Order: sequence, then structure tokens, then C-alpha cells
Amino acid sequence: MNRPTSLSRRLVMLLVLGLVATGCNLESRTTTSTPQKTYEANWESIQQYEIPEWFADAKFGIFIHWGPYAVPAFGSEWYPRRMYEADTVRNAKGEGKNTNNPMYDHHVETYGGPDKFGYKDFIPEFKAENFNANEWLDLFESAGARYIIPVAEHHDGFAMYGSTKTRWNSVDMGPKRDVIGELAEATRARGLKFGASSHFAFNWNYYGRKEGWDTNDPEFSDLYSRPHEQYTPCDEEFLAHWWDRTTEIIDKYQPDVLWFDFYIDNEEFGPYHPKLAAYYYNRGEEWNRDVVLQTKNFSMESFPEGSNVLDIERGRLSKIHKFPWQTDTSVGKNSWGYVTNWKSKTPTTLIHDLVDIVSKNGCLLLNVGPKADGTIPQDQAEVLLEMGEWLNVNGEAIYETRPWDVFGEGPTQFASGHHQEKKNKAFTAEDLRFTQKEGALYAIMMEWPESSEVLITSLKDTEMEISAVELLGNEGDLAFEKTDAGLKVTLPAEAVGNHAYTIKISHSAS
Repeated sequence: MNRPTSLSRRLVMLLVLGLVATGCNLESRTTTSTPQKTYEANWESIQQYEIPEWFADAKFGIFIHWGPYAVPAFGSEWYPRRMYEADTVRNAKGEGKNTNNPMYDHHVETYGGPDKFGYKDFIPEFKAENFNANEWLDLFESAGARYIIPVAEHHDGFAMYGSTKTRWNSVDMGPKRDVIGELAEATRARGLKFGASSHFAFNWNYYGRKEGWDTNDPEFSDLYSRPHEQYTPCDEEFLAHWWDRTTEIIDKYQPDVLWFDFYIDNEEFGPYHPKLAAYYYNRGEEWNRDVVLQTKNFSMESFPEGSNVLDIERGRLSKIHKFPWQTDTSVGKNSWGYVTNWKSKTPTTLIHDLVDIVSKNGCLLLNVGPKADGTIPQDQAEVLLEMGEWLNVNGEAIYETRPWDVFGEGPTQFASGHHQEKKNKAFTAEDLRFTQKEGALYAIMMEWPESSEVLITSLKDTEMEISAVELLGNEGDLAFEKTDAGLKVTLPAEAVGNHAYTIKISHSAS
């Protein structure tokens, strides 16, 4: 190939400057020769969708649960539901039994009960007076996150953006600010990807109703949904309203990621699934942006495999998946939204989660819960910062990597599925997880072994030509030996770093 002349280089520079001057979106696709696709609202058409490389590369994102439920700061972000459940706690399907409900009891003791103080009455106290989107992004960027997904609207029905579809929104009430808009601007200013989540589908059956409660008052049906027999399927009027709110988020904020909670997998939403995918993917084509639709469709019944990104709540997959996928979980063991008795997981636990998930072709979406005033509590921030310090050293074994032949070795295994993390066992010094990229295999030790040697048994039959072995964060190469039992690597006498330890194996295929 001939080298470009100085004149041609100047022409290229002028072209780039011209594109910038005319507002060309340079953050979107890197390949402009790809013809624009058109999606129709059927699965045959939508199957042309490909999960973008940027998402497969990103590996780590931040989720943000923040809304008026941060004002009572008690129990969990489901306080708006539980405060209306008296002595019966029910799940999303209406299943439940008579049991102690601390959130209802707390509401009665503190506010007099739902007949005197409804959820709507928390909104004026949700002031967000210390919210600063750029300060949040300073923290998230330091943590090593590559994409940010704030909750646009939770089950409670309060929109965290300037909505034209509901008066119950953060511009007209509460903070009097476009929270989603401010976070979108701050996120994209850092070159990170921005997403938004919708949990609104469950609003239809979220709130309990009794005579004298505001949830039963037609004046407030645009927050609590219209009175109806609870747990009946969403009617057409609600579905149309859900669609209008969803497309408003898409059109107004152009999210790189659009995330949905569990309830849109219900049967009545079925006709909207291909319609939603086609609408969002076509808008992405118009924006020249590779977008990602995420749902919790673990059964693969609502969205065909590969037509969007599978998201698993507080769980993971047990093996490598052929498509990029995602775990969403919280820094908090006991809540997604801020509560006064928030219990944070350790950085080691979350780093181990990240490593295991990435080894199986997944990404980790990790949630924080800010206070009602807009500050992120110090204990949550410290967890994120420690994860960022680990990624500063070990990030090359995480970002832009792909799964190897096997995800790992060792005794610790996990079941696939939602809400499995309470069953998780701690990793041992025998547990390794693998990732790879650009002529390097990364073997990540989940604990530092007692011996000064580690044996990687997955490499016992490899034809890999190994040129060097090193430990990230440590100076110099490590001694290694190929044996019939595997690759034996001699480690430093003492642990280098903490949480998890990455052996980089540089190689060329023989």
C-alpha cells in the first residue's frame, strides 16, 4: 500500500474538520460503509440484528436506582408497594401469605398510615438538592465503568425525566430537574455509553388499594394506575400509555442501551416485543448508533435468542454463552435503592463476580443507590473506587476480551438463573477464570495460593507456543514450565495486589 502524500493527509484532516463543524456524530459507528438496516416488526426481520462490539468490549457498567423511594429510605426500593400491603406481602403474581410487613408497620408508625400519607406525599421531599451529574460521573469513571444506566422510571410511576406523557416527573415535581437528561449529557461528555431503564410495566399491578387510600382515588390514577382488580392483565389503555412513555424515552434521550425489567415478559406485552425492537433498532440506525436492547427473557420465549441482550438479575450463567449477556446486581446486599441500613458487598465479592461473568461472555451492570439529596454514600463510593483500582492494574484481562476454550477451572460452580446469588459459594485458591485477546491468555487466580507455584491444568494438552508469562502489577517475567499435568508457573513469594490476580500468558498458535 502506498503511503499517503502530505497533500492527501491535509485533505483527510480538512474532511475530518468539516465533519466536526457540521455536527457529524463521531462517537457512533466506526464503520460508515455499513449500509443502514431497516427493521420490520417481525422476528424474521429483527434476527438481522447483531449485538454491537462496543457492548461485548465494555464488560462493566453502572446501574442507578434513584427516585422518591429514597425519601423514606426504609426496607427497599419496593417501599411504595409494601406501604400499601398492610399485613400481607405478595409477589408480582399476587402470590403471598399473611406475614409481618416491616415497611407497612414503619409507615403507620412514622407517617400515620397510607390513609393519611400516601406515596405521592413523598415527592415534594425528594429535592435532590446536592445532585451533581458530573460528580457522579467522576466516581463512575474512576470505578472503570464503560456504560451508565440510570432508572428512567421505576414501578412507582414517577418519571426521572421531563415527560410530556405524565405530570408525575422530575422536571415538574420533586427535584424540578431533568435527571436523565443531565446524566446523559455528563456521561457522553466522558465518551461513555448512556442507557436508560424502564420498570413502568409493573405499575399496573404494583400498588394495593383500599377505601380511603389515595391509590383508590381516580384523581391520582395517573401515578398509581387506574383502579382495577389487582393482578389482572394490563388493559389496552395502559399498554398504549406504556408504549408512549417508552418511545418518549427513546426519542428524547437516544439511549445506547434500553433496559427493561421483568414485567414486559407478561403475555399481554407479547405483541409489543417485535414492535419495540423494530422501533428502537430503526431509531438507532437513524442516529447512526449501535444500540442494545436488554430484557430478562431468561426462558428465551419473549425475544428470540440473539435478538437482544439477555439480562439476569442477581444471578449469572453457569457456562459460556455464545452471545454477549449481562448480570445486573447491586452493591447493596439488601436493596437497590438507598436505605438507612444499606449493607454493601465487599469489593472482593464484586470483583470475583465480574471476573466470573466476563469469563462466560458476560458484562456486569452494578447498581448504586443515591440518597434523596443526590449524594452517593461513602461506603458505596469506596467499593466502586476499590474496584477501579483493581481494574487499573488488571483491566487488560477484562476489557475487550473474549471467552477462551473453557471459562475456568476449580471447584466453585454456579447455577444459571435469576436471584441465585444468595446461594453463591466463596472462590478458593484452586479457582481460575480465563479470558483472551490479542495473542494473550489471561488466567485469573481468584485467591492467592499458599504454594509459590500454580498449576494451570487446562493447558496440559495445549499446542500453544508460549513466549512469556507475567503477573499483572508485578515487574518482570515469571518462570514457567510445560508439564504433562499442565502449565506450572512460579509466583512471587508474596501476593501482588489483592482481590484477584492475573497471570498473562503471551503466546502464538503453533
